Amino acid sequence: MGVLQILMKKKELIPLALFVTMAACGASSFAVYSFQKTDVIIDRKRNPEPWETVDPNIPQKLITINQEWKPIEELQKVRRATQ
Repeated sequence: MGVLQILMKKKELIPLALFVTMAACGASSFAVYSFQKTDVIIDRKRNPEPWETVDPNIPQKLITINQEWKPIEELQKVRRATQ
């Protein structure tokens, strides 16, 4: 028996199948989305500080409202001194 045949016989299982399918699609799409982000650390040996390569002009959130990036002068001085 196929899945569709079981669902046609027992119609009360259709909402359950829809919810499970939606949850699986949502989880897999979020996993794909997360691995495409530049701030996700997968391999720390090749790039131990991945946050240094994050472009501040590209929003890192799903929704960004009124975000402006301005460099912090003290942080820039420390960064120049340590390089």
